[in-house]
Amino acid sequence: MARIAGINVPDRKRVVIALTYIHGIGRKHARDICEITNIDLTRRMNELSEDELNQIRAEIDTDKYKIEGDLRREVSMNIKRLMDMACYRGLRHRKHLPVRGQNTRTNARTRKGPAKAIAGKKQVGR
Repeated sequence: MARIAGINVPDRKRVVIALTYIHGIGRKHARDICEITNIDLTRRMNELSEDELNQIRAEIDTDKYKIEGDLRREVSMNIKRLMDMACYRGLRHRKHLPVRGQNTRTNARTRKGPAKAIAGKKQVGR
């Protein structure tokens, strides 16, 4: 397994797909990295030479891409800032509810967690 930016990138996948395993690099950035380093998009990671891997590492290490720890830190700081400001989005984050206006009456189980039973709610007779 090749190690790029502290992440073990899978060997048997195409270069473009394997680079997306790095947090902060999607398909577009992966394609751009391959074009800059002149690596064919159809090649697999295990077919790359050590020199080509070093080129990829050097390109990712430039200040163009915010990846892994820096990106996670920035996102968490943005969320913390919203919570400290006590704006609507910050309050929704604080209450563990959907932030972007989704319906919460029946859905939003991922964000709210497993359903909690409410005593006496069951309707009788209909």
